[in-house]
Amino acid sequence: MVQSLNTKSDLVMNATSHLGMTDYGKIMVGDKGFEFYDDRDANNYIQIPWTEVRLVIVSIIFGGRWIPRFAIETKKNGTFSFSARDPKKALRAIRVYIKPDHIVRSLSFFQVVKRAFTRNPNKKSKKSKK
Repeated sequence: MVQSLNTKSDLVMNATSHLGMTDYGKIMVGDKGFEFYDDRDANNYIQIPWTEVRLVIVSIIFGGRWIPRFAIETKKNGTFSFSARDPKKALRAIRVYIKPDHIVRSLSFFQVVKRAFTRNPNKKSKKSKK
């Protein structure tokens, strides 16, 4: 069995990890970090310490009435996407350990499309041409 990162858990609830294939399990928000444990495979787990979290990105639909999923962006290992049974309760538990200005709203579909069309065509790309 995997050793938990937390010494005290504030919230444990059913959730889904959207990293590659969809995995069903439980998320745990505790004093040391955020954890996800798969129901079927004990070796499939995600542990993110609070010191490693850069942003929590929340997808909001219908003016905040529905939160389908949220993502945790880390400093080194990329972004992990989750959906929970009660995402508002999970985000309130996360907000205790993460500053509220590090919890941001994701871009909507139309904002992404608008950015694609309004970008500066004269701007040089970041790829270096050799």
